[in-house]
Amino acid sequence: MALVIDPDLGSADILEIKRMIPHRYPVLLVDRMVNIAPGKSAVGIKCVTANEPHFEGHFPVRPVMPGVLIIEAMAQTAAVLVIKTLDLLDHDLLVYFMSIEEAKFRSPVEPGDVLELHVEIIRGRGKVWKFNGVAKVGDRVCAEAIYTAMIMEPEAAERASR
Repeated sequence: MALVIDPDLGSADILEIKRMIPHRYPVLLVDRMVNIAPGKSAVGIKCVTANEPHFEGHFPVRPVMPGVLIIEAMAQTAAVLVIKTLDLLDHDLLVYFMSIEEAKFRSPVEPGDVLELHVEIIRGRGKVWKFNGVAKVGDRVCAEAIYTAMIMEPEAAERASR
């Protein structure tokens, strides 16, 4: 079944996404956001193309998107959801993984696939947020994980790294 886009829920194009998270090509892994329900859930869309740099070495004979990049795409989707939830557009916030639990990789993601990143907030308090993510291509579940992330301002992140 194809993704049903709810016109009553929020969305974000690539230009707005770039105003919310600091990632840029080749690490920006979300092209569009749909079905954004602040404080609840969202769906990120990643159009997987053969010219992405990781496919050159993973794997030359049969290109497969690395699982860690699928999890990263889920995290970027979650970061946009948090920024929308907290109404913090243009605040240049950073998002750091704290944990990744129960990661499962079920089916490969290949060039030409449209990867849907379904993310739900499990818990969100202050700077620490926990999410459930499921990556799909059509009806096929490709990966899933529960993960925790911390939202920080760049100055606080710099102090913490010293």
